[in-house]
Amino acid sequence: MAEILVLYYSAGGSVKRMAELIASGIERVPGAAARMRTVPKIDSKESIPSEGAPYAELRDLEECAGLALGSPTRFGNMAAPLKHFWDGTSLLWQRGALAGRPACVFTSTASLHGGQETTLVSMMLPLLHHGMLILGLPYTQAELNATRAGGTPYGASHFAGTGDDLPIDPHERTLCIAQGKRLAEISLKLKP
Repeated sequence: MAEILVLYYSAGGSVKRMAELIASGIERVPGAAARMRTVPKIDSKESIPSEGAPYAELRDLEECAGLALGSPTRFGNMAAPLKHFWDGTSLLWQRGALAGRPACVFTSTASLHGGQETTLVSMMLPLLHHGMLILGLPYTQAELNATRAGGTPYGASHFAGTGDDLPIDPHERTLCIAQGKRLAEISLKLKP
């Protein structure tokens, strides 16, 4: 069984819902399983939550066959808690532990032009430094041409509204599931 890590930070819940949809796509591929993990707020001294995804550890990255990385947009960039987690992965980088593994990214924004694409690209940077293989969403996914909310070739996205109260629309949902399936299928092909 190839375990695919779905690692995310969610402040208002939209990114978590996207992560669950991506995990659903992963689970639809025979031989693949999703491992859900999140990261704490930077100033948090909390223990691992009693429900929901546990906090990520470096071993989750080491053990994964592929990675889906999700964050809300913060001024066109990934959220600080997720960046803080990646800043602590130097030992994995030095060993090349993630080199050659497939990865994809996803995000949610408060406004339609809130930096979805720049956030997705910013999330790719540490993955590229780790030598991971970045997967986008191809335009063979008809929803990319039909969506009026989120969805980019760089990765799944969602327009959540300023109150984080807009539901994930059918096109966004389909793109999240498709991204999870694509990641799982390619992870299985690349798994030694």
